[in-house]
Amino acid sequence: MRNKEKLMVNILSNVVIVAVVIVIFFLSFSNNIVAVLNSDVSKPIYRGNDEKKQVSLMFNVYWGSEYIEEILQILKKYNVKSSFFIGGMWAEKEVDLLRKIQSEGHELANHGFFHKDHKKLDYDGNKKEILSCESMVYSLTGDKTNLFAPPSGAFSNTTLEVAQDLGYKVIMWSKDTIDWRDKDQHIIYKRATKDIQNGDLILMHPTKCTLLALEDILSYYNSINIKAVTVSENIKE
Repeated sequence: MRNKEKLMVNILSNVVIVAVVIVIFFLSFSNNIVAVLNSDVSKPIYRGNDEKKQVSLMFNVYWGSEYIEEILQILKKYNVKSSFFIGGMWAEKEVDLLRKIQSEGHELANHGFFHKDHKKLDYDGNKKEILSCESMVYSLTGDKTNLFAPPSGAFSNTTLEVAQDLGYKVIMWSKDTIDWRDKDQHIIYKRATKDIQNGDLILMHPTKCTLLALEDILSYYNSINIKAVTVSENIKE
């Protein structure tokens, strides 16, 4: 009898283990189904059209005002249009520079108002940051932004949902110069040019070393017949 009881216990134990495995598998599978079903929610964009020989220099702007005029001069010299992701609080203080960027034909995009961590914001918090910046830029330039680069690249599913609801595309990057940290024009040049590929989105900021590296970067692009265009142009199919 004891052997039979042990056998029954073993069988029941195995049945329970199998059942647990099945439940775990089902839950994981269900989550994948949900992810697929939610795939229509706005996804972040990390690169542009890889069928065209073009890249984008995207400048995130909350500071560095003292370098922007010269950056604009170099972009103009090389007949390049870039995308400037504007911080709302910066725009409020630097109206003339903002309008100068616009007048030079560059794209104005949205970088939130207070440089908050959007991953930690709820729906209303994400919405307020984006719309406050949009409103500020529009009131000063008449341009309606529709691209959003989350500060520090921090976003959540809620951020993506808000962006979609507001008609925005969330823009990330394929190359990061990390120019805010590494103050070396040669490193910045290398990061903006090494293994460059069609559709690259190259993240920059208005820093002194970025300014020093910029002409060499654009000269290199010219030498390999790659055109630098706005993000909107780059991500078009």
